[in-house]
Amino acid sequence: MKEGHRPWAVAAAALAADRITKHLTAGLPPEGTVLIPGVIRLRPVQNRGIAFSFLSGRPELLGVLSLVIIAGAFWYLRNKRLSLLTGIGLMLMLGGAAGNMLDRFFTGYVPDMIELMFVHFAVFNIADACLTVGCALVMIRLIWPEERKKADG
Repeated sequence: MKEGHRPWAVAAAALAADRITKHLTAGLPPEGTVLIPGVIRLRPVQNRGIAFSFLSGRPELLGVLSLVIIAGAFWYLRNKRLSLLTGIGLMLMLGGAAGNMLDRFFTGYVPDMIELMFVHFAVFNIADACLTVGCALVMIRLIWPEERKKADG
C-alpha cells in the first residue's frame, strides 16, 4: 500500500467481520458456549450504551451521535495523506463504529458476545475489538518516533 492512501478496505473488512460474527452468534444460549475452557466463551449480552454501558437507554441518541462522528471522520479523512499505521488504525475505528451504529439503529442495542474467562472484563464484540486495536495503532503512531516522522496531514 502506498504512502498517503487510505486503506478503506480495512474499514469494510472490519464492518463485514462484525456483521458476520453478530449474525453467526445471534442464537447463542443465554449461558453461552465455551470455545476454549478457561479462556474464551461466547455469551450473548445486550449493550444498550457505549463504553461499559455509559448512556444506556438512549439508542437513538447514540446512533445519531455515531452517524455524525462517522460521517465527519469520513469527510475529514477523504483527502488526508496518512501513514500506513495511522490509516489502518483509523479505518479499523471507522469500521467498528459503523458496525455498532447499525445495531443501535436497527435493534436499539449492540450485541456483545466475546467473554474472556481468565480476566474480569466486559463482554465485547468484533467492532469493539476493531475500535480498541485501531486506537492502539493510532497511539503507537503518536508515540513511536519512526512513525511520527511519516507525513500525516
